[in-house]
Amino acid sequence: MSQKNGKNRKDIKIGSEVYIILKKDQRSGKRTKGIVKDLLTRSSSHPHGIKVRLEDGRIGRVQEIIK
Repeated sequence: MSQKNGKNRKDIKIGSEVYIILKKDQRSGKRTKGIVKDLLTRSSSHPHGIKVRLEDGRIGRVQEIIK
């Protein structure tokens, strides 16, 4: 199974465990792990990753879907 990279909305489900990059970490590329609470990107895909809100309230773009 190929790794999902977070660019397609259909691959991301509420409750998925993902790595995101927070806005403040975009330059460093530091990734944050969390559980998806809300999908914020409305379009079916986004070149930089679908924007999500994690259960702890942090918002960022999905870089990798863990499960």
